[in-house]
Amino acid sequence: MTPSPESSAPGSSAPGASAPGAPVSVADDRSAVTGRRRIAFAVHTDRDGLPGLATLIRSLALSNPGVCEDLVVLHPGLPDSSFDAARRLHPRLVTRRAEDRTAVFRLEGYDTVVALTPAMVVLGSLDELLRMRHGVGAVRQLLCAGEAGERRAVLPDGLLVVQRADVDEALADRLGDAAGDDLGPALTGALVPLDARYDFLARRLHDDTPVPGHVAVLRFTGPVGADAPGYGPATEARRRFELSDEEFRAAYCALPGRKHPDLLAHCAPPLLAARPSLDLARTVADVHRQQGRYDEAVAVLAPVVGDRLDAPRCHETLGVCLMALSRYDEAEAHLLLAAASPDVAPRAFAQLARLAWLCGRDADAHAYARQGLDADPTDGGCHGWYVRTRPRVPEPRRPDEAYGGDADHDTGDAARQLAHVALFAEGRENAGDKVLPEAVRSCFDRDTGPRRWYGQPVHRLVDEEALEQLNARRGIVVGGGGLFLPDTSPNGNSHWQWNVPDDLLARVSTPLAVFAVGYNVFDGQLYRRSRFAESLRVLVERSAFFGLRNHGSIDRVRELLPAGLRDRVRYQPCPTTVARHLDPERFASVERSDTVLVNCAYDRAGLRFGHDYGHFLAQTATALRSLRDRADVRYAAHMPADEKFVHDLRREHGIALPVEQLYAMSNDAVRGLYGRARLVIGMRGHAGMIPFGCGTPILSLVSHPKLAYFLSDIGRPEWGLSVHDRELGARLAERASAILDHHASAVADVHGAQELLWKTTRSNIGELRNTFGPS
Repeated sequence: MTPSPESSAPGSSAPGASAPGAPVSVADDRSAVTGRRRIAFAVHTDRDGLPGLATLIRSLALSNPGVCEDLVVLHPGLPDSSFDAARRLHPRLVTRRAEDRTAVFRLEGYDTVVALTPAMVVLGSLDELLRMRHGVGAVRQLLCAGEAGERRAVLPDGLLVVQRADVDEALADRLGDAAGDDLGPALTGALVPLDARYDFLARRLHDDTPVPGHVAVLRFTGPVGADAPGYGPATEARRRFELSDEEFRAAYCALPGRKHPDLLAHCAPPLLAARPSLDLARTVADVHRQQGRYDEAVAVLAPVVGDRLDAPRCHETLGVCLMALSRYDEAEAHLLLAAASPDVAPRAFAQLARLAWLCGRDADAHAYARQGLDADPTDGGCHGWYVRTRPRVPEPRRPDEAYGGDADHDTGDAARQLAHVALFAEGRENAGDKVLPEAVRSCFDRDTGPRRWYGQPVHRLVDEEALEQLNARRGIVVGGGGLFLPDTSPNGNSHWQWNVPDDLLARVSTPLAVFAVGYNVFDGQLYRRSRFAESLRVLVERSAFFGLRNHGSIDRVRELLPAGLRDRVRYQPCPTTVARHLDPERFASVERSDTVLVNCAYDRAGLRFGHDYGHFLAQTATALRSLRDRADVRYAAHMPADEKFVHDLRREHGIALPVEQLYAMSNDAVRGLYGRARLVIGMRGHAGMIPFGCGTPILSLVSHPKLAYFLSDIGRPEWGLSVHDRELGARLAERASAILDHHASAVADVHGAQELLWKTTRSNIGELRNTFGPS
């Protein structure tokens, strides 16, 4: 399903997706699910233009080092080997046959196409072009019309920014049939004029006029050749990018500031092979780490680092990568070497504390955190681990508190308990991750505390001692939440969030239920899935019940399983979505406040927003101005990082929102706040599922597939709007106003949509009570 009709990207069926178990798969790049905009640069060239193409590619990378979109090379039928030189320069080169340049108006698989030519070099930022959302952008060039004077024209070989949604067949035909040197008449009604700096003609720089500093794209035309007299500065601007492959790679890697990880991963390894250096090895390893290729990061860095004492940052990077591979002893040794440096010590000790905690060594974790605070008393990471691992005196818990970790252990009769493997949020962590474990337990027992439950944090290593504790319980519940995710707390044992080796998982002897787990991969998030697929197979084979929280996750997981195991994957909605049924007394009578709550999320912002964050912010500002005339609009922050939206909204658009800090509230307070609101507009999964479960109408800002999956399951796709929707502001205001105008029927619609979820959950719980036996 698509959250809105505007931005379903062609090609979203994941071309090139590999089979389960392949090293890398793009099967997760389902941009039609979220409406994520697909952008490409496109260049039409013949054989004579290939040298210019290479120069253009180098200039694009060196002038826009943080940009790495597909580069589509259109050609009249050149041999594939003709593009080998270009492929050495760019990791996302796509070749397609096309007779002429007008193919850019019908380029399948993309929403926005920036058309360039081999006669261009890029000298400045193209961010403004990548943020464009409407029409066909082009520069209207000033031309001499003889006796008629001067005129403006859109030249056929000029830069174009094409929004495919605005080019219908009639317009494409007109552009294809346009004759002469002006596309302007054919573009009537669609043309968006661009500043001349985006298609600056080199012929304007006669008499050796310097290239103006604001020029972003310089285009050479007509008789201006490499040695044309009178154009020295323009020619020199192009010659800066006529580099050998090694010179180009060195220039790119030496650039300051942010560089796109795909481009860096493409340029740096060959350079490292040609010019080995410690700093470059760390750069390459950091890129591999960002992409989840921890084994490659270790292979690059370990041989050049050794036990050198003058490379603390390299030891830190190597230690983190080794930890991600579950090579904990080696990781600890390198992190200790990193901690010897005062500059790196706080970060290294925070990682050491995390490592010790993962391995069940709480006393060591506490000591490491204390050493980090001695090095820097203000370090937040060390402070968090210091608090989390300090010895605790057991205290009576309120029923609404989150449970997990050692505080849950050994306070009840093991044979009567269920073990719960989950992410147990603490402190000022994600409010949804605090509410969720209690909701899971409420499905099985009204007592959600340590007397009936043994908590095993999902990220902690399952070793022999942990396995013994799990097997001592009458059953194990794993979930809920988006635990099928490779990168929040990576481990080499499973490649998803439960840190359990296959051989120990196979020795689980008590009934095991995977309950309301989600496949939490973002659009465009690629990772190596062979280890995950192997762990997943063992998990499904061992499970008495395997329930995923939406059908989108079910489809994704079934793709990774052998045919004989696929039917064992079942539907179990997230229990937060049926809170009214789990605790009917609490929600029997609700007094609504005149409040609309808004929530946004910022983890992996590049994957959420791409180039569209400014657009999203402006569009939501438009909607919120409208809503503030009729309701108290407030912001619901699930974690401190969510408050970026409030700061950006005030700075960019002058709108100040009161903030409700859900991360500092109890579970009851979170449910109470959401249950009293008239409407919740949320981007986080649980900013939709929790209020929905409380009976509150919702609208979802879809930046992750899981939101679209949930709305599809309940048959309400119209409750979701893509963050990339070109008309997001107007549509959001219209749908929110309709809910407020007809609130009673909107609440009834929520209640009706819950019925199937509750029926499914009740049936599954009945089955699991038989599986686990009496408590």
